[in-house]
Amino acid sequence: MSNNQSGSFIGGLLFGAAIGTITGLLIAPRTGRETRQLLRKSADALPEMAEDLSTTVQLQADRLSESALKSWDGTLARLKEAIAAGLEATQQENHLQERMELRDNFDSYSASPNSGSLSKLPNNSYTDATGSAELPHT
Repeated sequence: MSNNQSGSFIGGLLFGAAIGTITGLLIAPRTGRETRQLLRKSADALPEMAEDLSTTVQLQADRLSESALKSWDGTLARLKEAIAAGLEATQQENHLQERMELRDNFDSYSASPNSGSLSKLPNNSYTDATGSAELPHT
């Protein structure tokens, strides 16, 4: 049995024993004096049983707490890794999107023969921004 199950079993066993004792004493066909003596003995043993039960419950709570902390640490580590991977993927996606936008802008600009801007050349002629056509200076 695992530690959690064995602690639960022991706690249940002690609780069941106490309830069984009390029920048996109340139902048993004894005289009042005998029943009161047995109840007194049982009542005297009850603090010890309660202490044992309390100790068992505390041990189980400590084990559960430790187990939960270990589980939480593992979950937190996986969460940090997932966030880091998500941030890296977002940065890569943004970088790729910026490169595609630059390429699309360049492609659309270089595809239009008359971009609307002319530059003056040293020979006093003008060319458009793509450099594909020279216009004589008039």
